Amino acid sequence: MLTPLALIARRWTPSPRTLRRAALSAVVMSVLIIVTGGAVRLTGSGLGCDTWPKCTDDSLFATPEQGLHGAIEFGNRMLTYVLSAAVGWAIIAVRSVKPRRRGLTRLAWAQFWIVMSNAVLGGITVWMGLNPWTVAGHFLAANALLTVAVVTWHRTGEGDTAPRPRAPRPVRRLAWAITITSGLLIALGTTVTGSGKHAGDSSDVPRMPWDWTNAAHLHAIAAWVVCALAVAMWLVLRAVDAPDDTRARARDLLIVLLAQGGIGYVQYFTGVPEILVAAHMLGSSLMWIAVLRLALSMRERPPSAPAIPARADQELAKA
Repeated sequence: MLTPLALIARRWTPSPRTLRRAALSAVVMSVLIIVTGGAVRLTGSGLGCDTWPKCTDDSLFATPEQGLHGAIEFGNRMLTYVLSAAVGWAIIAVRSVKPRRRGLTRLAWAQFWIVMSNAVLGGITVWMGLNPWTVAGHFLAANALLTVAVVTWHRTGEGDTAPRPRAPRPVRRLAWAITITSGLLIALGTTVTGSGKHAGDSSDVPRMPWDWTNAAHLHAIAAWVVCALAVAMWLVLRAVDAPDDTRARARDLLIVLLAQGGIGYVQYFTGVPEILVAAHMLGSSLMWIAVLRLALSMRERPPSAPAIPARADQELAKA
């Protein structure tokens, strides 16, 4: 007996453009859920809903008594369904490609399981009264989703053959160094948040047990290391005459890092205003996307055989 996905795949084949757009929709929603999650914290709405999975003990929805904070927190929860729909659309599109791409399908399904797991982690965060450690885990899990979504999006434009390097080994190792250091930079950012003043609720929420200024300084050092590595990558790629798209990825990363660093320093010296923190969170997601795209551009997977064209494309060819 065929599953619903198998039935859809039997009747429909997405065009390469549709496949790419489906995967990109999951990337966009992953960024949006990170930014709106930050908005929940920055507006003090982290406990706008009293419990989880319901919003109150007696209601699945936010009540008028919970006011604006309840509406913001409940709205963020509802956005998870939009994210799930985007991931579901990516799964359907990937599963319907012909010939079937099992590796790509596994990547798409991995997004679904991360979404479900992070929803549970978000509920645990509410139950624990916005414990900064679970808040940090919730944020890092959202970035794990973004990582898989970006890799899936990139892989939709490749084949399933063995990867071939597009740059010398030292350059590829430098790309890995940038990726690892950037991941550390994001993790250190959670220590700044966890010890800073934006606890996510109007009440006194315990913070991580260290001075947030010291955490911010350590975070800044990691940022400077990433910037230095990114500049080195940009120079090296020009010296080795790397492909144009790889050089463009290095340029994009430098631009994002420049903007992100500027926002970070301005928010630090202006008392960490909420609007700049939100912009910094968006910049963090864009930086991570740029880092991943740079690393992925270091190799290629040529298509092993021409894909079966989409049914709509076949009909256009006959017209």
